[in-house]
Amino acid sequence: MLKKYYIRKQVEAGCDEAGRGCYAGPVFAAAVILPPKFYHADLNDSKQVPAEKREELRIFIEKNAVCYAVGMVDNDEIDVINILRASFKAMHIALDGLPVTPEALLVDGNRFTPYKNIPHYCIVEGDAIYASIAAASILAKTYRDAYMRQLHDEFPHYNWHKNKGYGTLEHRKAIEEHGICKYHRKSFNIITTQIELEF
Repeated sequence: MLKKYYIRKQVEAGCDEAGRGCYAGPVFAAAVILPPKFYHADLNDSKQVPAEKREELRIFIEKNAVCYAVGMVDNDEIDVINILRASFKAMHIALDGLPVTPEALLVDGNRFTPYKNIPHYCIVEGDAIYASIAAASILAKTYRDAYMRQLHDEFPHYNWHKNKGYGTLEHRKAIEEHGICKYHRKSFNIITTQIELEF
């Protein structure tokens, strides 16, 4: 069972990102504040939850959270500031969108750029430990997946509706055949020998 809080009786926002290791598309992040009695039996790290169940959880979280917000940093900015900073920036954007100011932040991972003067706690694999981080993980993942399905309509040969921009064999073969497009992360050195195709 996931833990409800890090420190009892403080307003905590869970933060997590999705899409950090992708070849294409933006990185998304979510910030979520949950009520003390929040519970869903299937809530877990988004990577451990089937896609169909993630969509059910997204609706449940949005309906029952105290508040939530989602942030995004696109591939062009990722190439300029690097993916780690982009992940932190996406979390900051999400936190900016919260109508309630948290007293502490629970962040998945081992590093974070401080946000305002709010104390933060980095928790490795926190999305499998704390409910608020797991909820943020679900929202970041489902919002990003929906965004990548939209991009798929523009460039269907990469099959982003399935691989969501990750470096699957299918995606790598499509890059070999078609080159990279405007949504690929150039700084990831996806290809070294091919000339970029203009779209």
